[in-house]
Amino acid sequence: MKKKKFEFPSAFTVLVIILLLAAALTYLIPSGRFSKLTYSKESNEFMITDENEKVTVQPATQEVLDKLNINLSVNKFTEEIIKKPIAIPGTYKRIPQSPQGIVEIIKSPVAGVADSVDIVIFVLILGGVIGIINKMGAFDAGIAALSKKTKGKEFVLVTLIFSLITLGGTTFGMSEETIAFYPILMPIFLASGFDAMTCIAAISLGSTIGTMFSTVNPFSTVIASNAAGISFTEGLTFRIVCLILASIITIVYIYRYTLKVKKDRTKSVVYDQEAEIHEKFLGQFEKSLKSEFTMRKKLCLTIFGLAFPIMIWGVSTQGWWFGEMSSLFLAVGIIIMFLSGLPEKKSINSFINGAAELIGVALIVGLARAVNIIMDNGFISDTLLYYSSQLVANMSHTVFALFQFGIFSVLGFFIQSSSGLAVLSMPIMAPLADTAGVSREIIINAYNWGQGLMSFITPTGMILVFLEMAEVTFDKWLKFVLPLFGMIAAFSAAMLVINTMM
Repeated sequence: MKKKKFEFPSAFTVLVIILLLAAALTYLIPSGRFSKLTYSKESNEFMITDENEKVTVQPATQEVLDKLNINLSVNKFTEEIIKKPIAIPGTYKRIPQSPQGIVEIIKSPVAGVADSVDIVIFVLILGGVIGIINKMGAFDAGIAALSKKTKGKEFVLVTLIFSLITLGGTTFGMSEETIAFYPILMPIFLASGFDAMTCIAAISLGSTIGTMFSTVNPFSTVIASNAAGISFTEGLTFRIVCLILASIITIVYIYRYTLKVKKDRTKSVVYDQEAEIHEKFLGQFEKSLKSEFTMRKKLCLTIFGLAFPIMIWGVSTQGWWFGEMSSLFLAVGIIIMFLSGLPEKKSINSFINGAAELIGVALIVGLARAVNIIMDNGFISDTLLYYSSQLVANMSHTVFALFQFGIFSVLGFFIQSSSGLAVLSMPIMAPLADTAGVSREIIINAYNWGQGLMSFITPTGMILVFLEMAEVTFDKWLKFVLPLFGMIAAFSAAMLVINTMM
């Protein structure tokens, strides 16, 4: 009898396993909470919520902050530079254990989808628009035309995509928004001779390196610096140098991988899936080589393409989020429906079928959020922060910096929100830098690099969503990325040591 070959579980199964492990941790790790301070603009008062959710009110003055050992200027709150609740140092208290049982586990994916509905809607609308463009053959004809022009200069495409997304990551935290790029860029990469992993790497690693080595990202570096009581410009030059060096390491790593695959196609980590991936994204490509790239197709692709710089402009300068991005692509979809030349019923059905293609991706988003909900409801994040702060007290400055890097890597797994981790941890961790004799900018770098490092491999982040777009399993991503993960971890640790000596 032939032994059945082991198949790595799907993204759904991986997340269910992580969900069960997270629920188990709520039984093992004590529940606890720090008191949290928020500012009310309406009453110009501080609202202090203790571990039992009892709220007390204090005047919004510098004296109150000093009394609470919050080493921040009151204007950080009154000018709404810090908007989220921050942890008050020295207030951690144990609370009754809140284990998440079978009922909570079953309910959490539903709550996760509801909590992520803005991303889900964005994914479905994007799929619908792509469905219309695919139906009229515009993508395939455009890719055929592009592949002829880029022949011999294919890796320029990889470098360009990686660089632009890295720039978006380091400046405004471009991450979830990159979901939109996968269905568009995957056929282009495949038609240019790259495998699916190269496309995933160019987009995902661009976002990861950019956000990890953030320079002026308001959702991480800026808010963390504010919560630590320093200007985000402190250490900016050093962070820019680290960003450039980490980008070079990553792009060289991708380049070496593409050379290896080009010489021997079986070296591709997705070689066994190559046929089905090509069928999915390039099913009509051969026919499109003979298909005319008409003015109608060019116009529809141009309108679709213009949505991306508008989206980036809106997110980076106008405070847009998924509601506005979804509205933008819905408007683009309606315009393309009219210009496509397809009958009304056929264009509507194409939109619905395109959205249906991405339902699995939308559900992955909700399931990943369910893991965070379980951990939040178990009240274990504050406990991990408290124990971490106790661990690094009274260390030498170099050991302190490296331990902070490790601690933020662990915390980054449990607290996926960069801004949430910043405002929770900085009031606790930043004063410890003073006792260790290091500048607070080192805490900012340890936070950025520690949390960012986990983005390479954390299943509860966006990586499983990206892999689901290409129907690639998690083990293949790990096989590809773990050597780079080790390189970036070593590089970050070395830069932190250098940082402490400056």
